[in-house]
Amino acid sequence: MSTYVYGIMDGDRPDLPGSLAGVGDPPHPVRVLRAGGLAAVVSDCPEQLRPKRRDLLAHQHVLAEAGADGAVLPLRFGSLSADDDAVLAVLTEHAEHYRAQLTELDGRVEYNVKAVHREEDVLRLVVSEDPEIRALTEANRASGGGSHEDRLRLGELVAGAVRAREAQDGKAVEAALASAAEQQSPGPESSGWLVNLSFLMQRDEAAAFMESVEDVRRNHPHLDIRVTGPLPPYSFVRAVPAHA
Repeated sequence: MSTYVYGIMDGDRPDLPGSLAGVGDPPHPVRVLRAGGLAAVVSDCPEQLRPKRRDLLAHQHVLAEAGADGAVLPLRFGSLSADDDAVLAVLTEHAEHYRAQLTELDGRVEYNVKAVHREEDVLRLVVSEDPEIRALTEANRASGGGSHEDRLRLGELVAGAVRAREAQDGKAVEAALASAAEQQSPGPESSGWLVNLSFLMQRDEAAAFMESVEDVRRNHPHLDIRVTGPLPPYSFVRAVPAHA
């Protein structure tokens, strides 16, 4: 059976509670493997692991327990190793790499920020800001809707203005929040979001970061801004270098 790996922590950390349940149905008990001065938080892996809500929550809960008393390098859901021996070999071989990251990420959390335009609000904004769009809108309205060519031209102008506004707002959000964090990392590209960024900060700086988010909301009411956190710093765990 494969070994499911939740995260890596310092080898001096005590074992986790024996009742801690991991992924699977029924849940597999969580255990700790130690090598190279490190400890891997693991469990057996179910035969058919899927990103079901129960297993996603179990993964998060195990990491929360592991990170309650010290730094933990969180691995993303579905991180597997062939068996326990393979996990121990990785810990031993790359101990220096993992210890350095534990030091870097100690006491730090991640917040993910996504933003999208409120459609009606941004349309009103681009019309009010662009004289050509405003004039063509008023002319079309006065002529009962305008010709096909006029409507097509207006649609092209509005679409271009919205794209430009997306780029402008994306840069503005990033600039406003970057100064309140130590690092940032782009999230996966996904349709619909003009911002998808993760930010790293000291745990005790999280309140100040959220104040910066609220400032952005007040200054950009045409944006729908969604924040997830605090999270383990998934986006800031570096892979082992290929040459290592």
